[in-house]
Amino acid sequence: MPPALDIHGKVNALRIFFRKTGRPPTFREAMELFGYKSIASVQFALKRLEKLGYLQKGASGRIAFTNRISGDIRLLGSVSAGFPSPAEEETVDLLNLTDFLVRRREATYILKVDGDSMIDALIGPGDLLIVERGRTPKNGDIVVAAVDGDWTVKYFEKNGRSVRLVPANKKYNPIEPNQSLEIGGIVRAVIRKYGA
Repeated sequence: MPPALDIHGKVNALRIFFRKTGRPPTFREAMELFGYKSIASVQFALKRLEKLGYLQKGASGRIAFTNRISGDIRLLGSVSAGFPSPAEEETVDLLNLTDFLVRRREATYILKVDGDSMIDALIGPGDLLIVERGRTPKNGDIVVAAVDGDWTVKYFEKNGRSVRLVPANKKYNPIEPNQSLEIGGIVRAVIRKYGA
């Protein structure tokens, strides 16, 4: 009888393996990854994942990922943001957005924005922030910080020993900590989704 198949668990295991190694696993590695004791069980699982569009057959029957696991999106070239210019659709490369946006995976997390205090920095409600921990902020960096226990996102401004967190909206005043300031990370990218 074929083994029960936890699709979500298998896909996550394959994504983690790909992030660490940059390649699909061999059949033996997949057997270990899935916790199976036989190649037949692995083949059954891989065929099921292939039918669902996560895998395809690569060169000489090896495992090959589709972009549903690798996260790759076709990079078609560039487009003019000034005067219109002729363009042809031609795949230049594949781009993995995580690799493009994230420098240090182990130190990176995502937060959803609530509020409008950074609207003039083009950070609005519902936007996603890619935040990197473990680096000392410089003047002008946008940081996620806990000021006297309350978390916020603001510009970091240091003058001597004095630190202020400055909003990007005239409706709000800069914040200076009374008791404590904890930097949760520096904002490295903002993701905004347009439309439905």
